[in-house]
Amino acid sequence: MDNFEKVCACAIARYFTYEPRVAKGIIDALGSARALFELDREALQELTGPFSRLKDLLTEEQLRESERILAGLAECGADFVPIGSEDYPPLLRECDDAPVGLYVRSCRPLREVLGSRQAVSVVGTRDLSSYGLEWTEKIVRALSQTYSRPVIVSGFAIGVDIAAHLEALHSGLGTVAVLPTGIDMVYPSRHSAIARRLAAEPGCALVSDFHPGTPVAKVNFLRRNRIIAGLSCGTVLVESKVKGGGMMTARLANGYGRTVLALPGRIDDLRSGGCNYLLKTKLAEPLTDLDGLSEQLGLGKWRRSRRTDLAAELQSVFGKSQSGETMTLLQRCAFLIKDRRDLSIDELGLALNTEIPVSDASVAFLTGMLEAEGFISIDLAGRCRLLK
Repeated sequence: MDNFEKVCACAIARYFTYEPRVAKGIIDALGSARALFELDREALQELTGPFSRLKDLLTEEQLRESERILAGLAECGADFVPIGSEDYPPLLRECDDAPVGLYVRSCRPLREVLGSRQAVSVVGTRDLSSYGLEWTEKIVRALSQTYSRPVIVSGFAIGVDIAAHLEALHSGLGTVAVLPTGIDMVYPSRHSAIARRLAAEPGCALVSDFHPGTPVAKVNFLRRNRIIAGLSCGTVLVESKVKGGGMMTARLANGYGRTVLALPGRIDDLRSGGCNYLLKTKLAEPLTDLDGLSEQLGLGKWRRSRRTDLAAELQSVFGKSQSGETMTLLQRCAFLIKDRRDLSIDELGLALNTEIPVSDASVAFLTGMLEAEGFISIDLAGRCRLLK
C-alpha cells in the first residue's frame, strides 16, 4: 500500500463525507482509489458523463489537502487505513456503506488488534440502570470465557458503551472504541484517560471515519453506529429506549445479516423498551442466560466451566477463616443482595434484623468483607450489587 493510494482514498472520503456508498462504489468499480485520479479527461467523461461533479474532486488542491491531513496524523499518534489495505477489517469491507478509510489510534496495526478473532459489539443506553450495568459486565465477562475470546466493540459513550470497554479491559479482552468525532478528539472528554489507555494497550484501538478536527454532531452518531455494527459478527443490545443509538446499531447489524441479541427487561421500563420491541418484532434473539450466549453468537463453547453456586463460593472463600455464625450472616447478606438489586446498607440491616439480630457495625463489617473479596460492589449512595 503506497502513500499515494492513502492520499487518494483520503481525498475521496473527504469529498463524499456523507455518501459512503458512493465513495465505496467508485473504488469497487475502479479497483483502487488511485485509479480514479489516474483517469484522463476523456476516460473520466466516458465513465461519469460530461456533467459529473467528480471533476471538482480530481484536483491538485484536493490531493494536497489530503496529504496535509495524513502528515498531521503523527501528532496524535494516529494512522489512516484505506479500504484496500490489508489492515482494513474484512467484515466491515463487506458492508455496502463501509467507509473508504479508517483513522486509527493504536499501538498495534489494526489487523493485529482484530486478527482472526471475531468482534462482538455490546451497546445500549447512556441512561444505564443497575440492571443494565450488571448485565453488561456479565455479558463481557462471559465472552472472555469462550475459546475465541472476541474483541469487544462499542461507541465509547457514557453508559453501556464505556461499561463494556472497561469490563473488556478488566477481563483481558481486546476492545475497539468507535468515535463520533475526529480521531484527534475524545467525546465525551471525561473518557480522555481511558482513550489514552486504549491507544497504548495491545489488542485495543480507537477508530473513526471522521477527519481530524471533526467536532461532535448529532448526525455523526448514526455514521459511527454503522461502523460498530459492521465490525462485529454479532451485536448485543443491553438496554435502550425505543428511539436510541443502541437501537439504530442493532437495526444496522440486522440489515448486514449479523446476529442481534437483546436483553429482555421490564415492560414498564423505558430503558428496556427498545430491547423488548426488537424481541417482539423478531429482529433480535432473546438473551435469557449466559450459558447459551457464545453459541448464539457463533463463538463456540465455553473455555472453562461456569462458576459454582454462590453458597459454595462463599464457603470456599470464607469457610476456613470465619465461624459458623459469621458464615450464616455472610451468606444471608449475599443472598439478600442477589434477590434485591440496589439494596442499601441500611435496608440490608433492616432485612437481616427481621431474621437475625445484628448491629449496624456488624452489617458494615459483613458488607466490607463481601466487597473486599469481590462478591459485591457498593456505590457512593451505599447501594449494594452482587458481582458474582
